[in-house]
Amino acid sequence: MTIFLLSDKIAFPPPHLAEKEGLLAIGGDLSEKRLLLAYQMGIFPWYSKDEPIMWWTPDPRLVLYPHELKISRSLKKIIHKNIFTIKIDTAFDQVVQACACAQRKKQEGTWIVDDMIAAYCNLHDSSFAHSFEAWQDDKLVGGLYGVSLGRCFFGESMFSDQSNSSKVTFVFMVEYLRKRSFDLIDCQVKTEHLLRSGAREIPRKRFLKELGNSLTKPTLRGKWSDESFLDK
Repeated sequence: MTIFLLSDKIAFPPPHLAEKEGLLAIGGDLSEKRLLLAYQMGIFPWYSKDEPIMWWTPDPRLVLYPHELKISRSLKKIIHKNIFTIKIDTAFDQVVQACACAQRKKQEGTWIVDDMIAAYCNLHDSSFAHSFEAWQDDKLVGGLYGVSLGRCFFGESMFSDQSNSSKVTFVFMVEYLRKRSFDLIDCQVKTEHLLRSGAREIPRKRFLKELGNSLTKPTLRGKWSDESFLDK
């Protein structure tokens, strides 16, 4: 397969032309219009410092259907202890910065470079990106962020400065989206934690079809509000 070089034109080649590993194109920019088009086509940026912007569309794709969420007994016990206060959209910039600084196993540096931080903060200002946050004693100790279009939530990254904080936040996010009739959560690539949480891989062709159906529904714009945690 050919890796496409993007021009200034806001356009992408069809996802099925991606390489086996999922790389479709390089170049372009991280403007709001290009990012929104990318997500609508099942494409996302992922690259490191000193590299060109790389655009990916994996096959298979890891997704979580909100009603299929699995919560371990141990995590349920932690949730019921109310150790963390979960908030939404109160510290988006801080969450993205913390995700950029988080240490990842088998990964040097970060793919959340300065341009990525600026781009997603801009999407947040436009009400397309949202953060879910775990607070403890008025300190941000965990969280995640992603992009919302139609009734699909595209998870981007999470961090945890306190044991289980990101896991509790993840459960809250899934339940929040389920209550609002979201169809699916795009988890992008496989991790053991996501698989244990009920995520599964589906063919890219199926993902794109389901994404297309989800995009026919209205996007929930504006700042998302906090809610009390649901009993499990």
